[in-house]
Amino acid sequence: HSMTLKDIEAMPKELLLMDDIAPFLETNPQSLRSQAQADPGKLGFPVIVIGARVKTPKAAFVHFMKYGRTAP
Repeated sequence: HSMTLKDIEAMPKELLLMDDIAPFLETNPQSLRSQAQADPGKLGFPVIVIGARVKTPKAAFVHFMKYGRTAP
């Protein structure tokens, strides 16, 4: 089955990897990592870039997907 936002919310961690959210966004994790490193603002949700690793706070990602903007 395809991943849902509820599946993302149920993940038992606070920081998500691009591998976690790529199936939900129906894209390749490497494409997300490349975008995060090149121009993270175009992703629309906050990311943390540490070298080649890219993570996103789960709560902020879920908020963005529900409301189309980042949390205040």
